[in-house]
Order: sequence, then structure tokens, then C-alpha cells
Amino acid sequence: MSEKQKKERTEEEAAIEREIRDGRQFSLAEAIGRMAGPGAMKGVSPIPRKQQAAVEIGNWLRQHMSPGSGDLQVVLLRWVEGSEVLLNRFEQPLVVLAACCRQILDSEYGLQELVREADVEWGRVQGERPFFEKPGKPPDPSDPYTFESVRKTLTGIIEQLGSSPR
Repeated sequence: MSEKQKKERTEEEAAIEREIRDGRQFSLAEAIGRMAGPGAMKGVSPIPRKQQAAVEIGNWLRQHMSPGSGDLQVVLLRWVEGSEVLLNRFEQPLVVLAACCRQILDSEYGLQELVREADVEWGRVQGERPFFEKPGKPPDPSDPYTFESVRKTLTGIIEQLGSSPR
């Protein structure tokens, strides 16, 4: 195709586009579509894949963890969403969840920090003072999240996902 033919065709296409647009009302949806750019809605979800992975992990946690562990679910999901593992492997969300649980179990400090944050979340939701377990001391019998109970929960998650803890 010569340059002249390409130019004529481009001008012809522009004329057709102008004619089509003359007969339409400009809408908010069209403005958003133009901002997104060409090809934005060609079968691809507008939700970033990392966010889709986080939603999949959250759904899995809600379906597979006991109903009384909602505060731990919230904190664990927050940790997974902020993890480097999710950034590098968001195409395999459940593998990411298992890897994050293993990382927490492999670090005594990580486990203690997760339990502390779960206690804080529980206290915030319940409107009560949270229980904080201290290493080497027996936990309060009313404490919903102890080092041992959270360790057991994370190990159970890994087992449900088909992996075994290190």
C-alpha cells in the first residue's frame, strides 16, 4: 500500500468516525472509556491481577477457617496482601497463602507479631482490652488467639492447601 493510499484511508476513517460521533450524546461512560484507553475492555478485567489474587485468598480463608477466627483472618489477609511473595507470585494465590503461612511459622517473632495484631483486631472489634500473651507465661484462658492456637491454625491452613510445614 502506498503512502497516498494510507493517507486517504486514514482521512476516510476519520470522516466516518466524525459522522458516528455527531449522532451521539457524550456520556460519562464514554469519558471513562476514553480515559482507560483503547483495548481497556477487550475481555480483560479492569481489576489488577494482584487484587484479584488477594480476593481469592480472602474468599478461601472465609470458607476454610472457623467462623470464630474472623479477626485472625483479617490480619492474616492483611499480611499476605502486603507480602513480597504476593507481588512475585500473584498468579498462584493459594501457593502464596501457603508460603506466607510457612514464613510466619518459621519465625517465632513473626508468629508472635501476628498473634499480637490479631489480639489488637479482636479488641478493636469487641470494644474490649485485648489479651497479650507473653512468651514463657501461660496464656489467659479467655484469650482467643494464643501462640499455640494460631500456630495450629496456620499449620491447618498449610495442610488444607496440600503442603506440609517445614
